[in-house]
Amino acid sequence: MNSQNLLARACGFSYVVLIVSGIFGIAHVPATLIDWTNPGLTVANIQASELLFRLGIVSQVICFIAFICLPLMLYRLLGHAGKNAALFMLAFSLISVPISLLGTAHYLDVLYLLSGSGYLEPIPLAQLELEVMSHLAAVNNRATLTNIFAGLWLFPFGYLVYRSGLLPKIFGVLLIMGGFGYLVDFFIRFFSLPELPWYVNLISHLGVFGIALWLLLLGVRNKN
Repeated sequence: MNSQNLLARACGFSYVVLIVSGIFGIAHVPATLIDWTNPGLTVANIQASELLFRLGIVSQVICFIAFICLPLMLYRLLGHAGKNAALFMLAFSLISVPISLLGTAHYLDVLYLLSGSGYLEPIPLAQLELEVMSHLAAVNNRATLTNIFAGLWLFPFGYLVYRSGLLPKIFGVLLIMGGFGYLVDFFIRFFSLPELPWYVNLISHLGVFGIALWLLLLGVRNKN
């Protein structure tokens, strides 16, 4: 296996780690523990499943580390197809990481609020629950903001895939479509619009899932 294919497989591995850890830490754990209509139940869920909550935090950190490594490796793999596009891909992806990590820091604040530290005891339960929900809402707000960059980085990424000759061009098209999907999702959340049907969201993720598995399992075409 040549060095280019090894790099491609490393990209695929990082992408799969990013996807799996993101699904668990960013989607599954909050959906399992947080009830936005019931602060008391949310607090009780987190206290009863503190290990799951902590694993969600670890998974998020792993996801964001993978999202640092992935675009840097993709820059090496695909940069020859367009230097400016590769730089935009790097910029749009990496700028989202500190925003995301600041969101994860709010989960640590939640753990501290529920730690039972002595000086927190005088705080009324209702106020404590409000503080917890405020931190959880801050995580959501930052996630909504990062959807802008999650969409924007897919445009130059898709362009590079399409131009490189190393991967099927259809993935480039699907990635660009996915970029539009993330941007649409941002505006839907920001303006509290009705959510799109599930199959529309599925289409926007096909390129991401597809190219991750392709890179991991098949690598890239040999290009002389």
